[in-house]
Amino acid sequence: MLPTSGFRKYISIVGRRNVGKSSFMNALTGQEISIVSDVPGTTTDPVYKSMELYPVGPITLIDTPGLDDVGELGEKRVQKALKAFYKSDAGILVVDDSPGEYEKRINEIFKELEIPFIVVVNKADILGEKAQTVAQEYEKAFGVKTFVVSALNKEGFENIGKTLNEIIPSDEELPFIPEFVDAGDIVVLVVPIDLGAPKGRLIMPQVHAIREILDREAVAVVAKERELRYTIEKLAEPPRLVITDSQAVMKVVSDIPEDVPLTTFSILEANYRGDIRYFVESIYKIEELQDGDTVIIMEGCTHRPLTEDIGRVKIPRWLVNHTGANLNFKIWAGIDLPEYEEVADAKLVIHCGGCVNTRNQMMRRVRMFKRLGIPMTNYGIVISYMHGVLERALAPLGIEVNRGT
Repeated sequence: MLPTSGFRKYISIVGRRNVGKSSFMNALTGQEISIVSDVPGTTTDPVYKSMELYPVGPITLIDTPGLDDVGELGEKRVQKALKAFYKSDAGILVVDDSPGEYEKRINEIFKELEIPFIVVVNKADILGEKAQTVAQEYEKAFGVKTFVVSALNKEGFENIGKTLNEIIPSDEELPFIPEFVDAGDIVVLVVPIDLGAPKGRLIMPQVHAIREILDREAVAVVAKERELRYTIEKLAEPPRLVITDSQAVMKVVSDIPEDVPLTTFSILEANYRGDIRYFVESIYKIEELQDGDTVIIMEGCTHRPLTEDIGRVKIPRWLVNHTGANLNFKIWAGIDLPEYEEVADAKLVIHCGGCVNTRNQMMRRVRMFKRLGIPMTNYGIVISYMHGVLERALAPLGIEVNRGT
């Protein structure tokens, strides 16, 4: 199956003001990325640096302001730092003294958000033998691996990458293509070429599917929706599976035999990155939507909206037509998560496939909305449901449609 090392991991560097977070980040990257100063609170906003860290692969380090920042402006900086936590696949807590209330707060946040982390005792060149004592205190109090380093002398960094690679949950064990696809099977991919398709390229879910099909020594046949019927007729045997863009699902249903398994790229994304059973359970909340209810359309990336944008135009139009209700739609785009108060009034969240998000990032969103008691689903499930083909599209994943369960 397809390795996911190409999906960049986000690692937050957190801790009190002036413990040397910026110095640590500069030493780890080997570059002067963050401003270093003896003045507390020098880092005012999260600083992002992308790099390769062996053996993790591509990562983005996030140097955050200290969570003990003070004053009205300091509180705003703290809120920005906390928002960086929501996108993190792992954390690095940098300290220079025994565990205090601030460190305990960070530990609680990481544990609540299920973010694995390590502790780095910095300033070994100043602390001397005390550094090892402090490290033991953190290992005992937080139950995580702890390292003693000197950012100034660039010492103690040898095994940090190895440990981060061990604690970051891996997506590699999750198949994207249904497991019944085997060597020699033919899988037809229906790929519309419209305004949303990048010129000269395929979108990530399509590339992901092709690569995994090839890894299983199966055969990938790619066709546009207008050529699908012709393609099926030319095959010597029916395909083992057809995967289509959600927007073309009704055209595809009419062009393939009823006994040919069918699903969509977006539904595969829901299974691969999110909690598909929660998404399916949430879909029935559509029938409860009333005038004035808020529906959040959430996108995992930022992009220039198209005239007939699937999330911002088509799905809202289909929802209004389906429910007959005058709904209030909010759009939230990008990797950052909204504040709780910005989504608390939502009756339903509809997320894109999340092809630029890691599973950890998507599941963090799922957990947040579950905690708020807000139903969450995704584009492909919504489209298949409103077009009456959800049961067929879920069947290849072994998921039955049981309303209200």
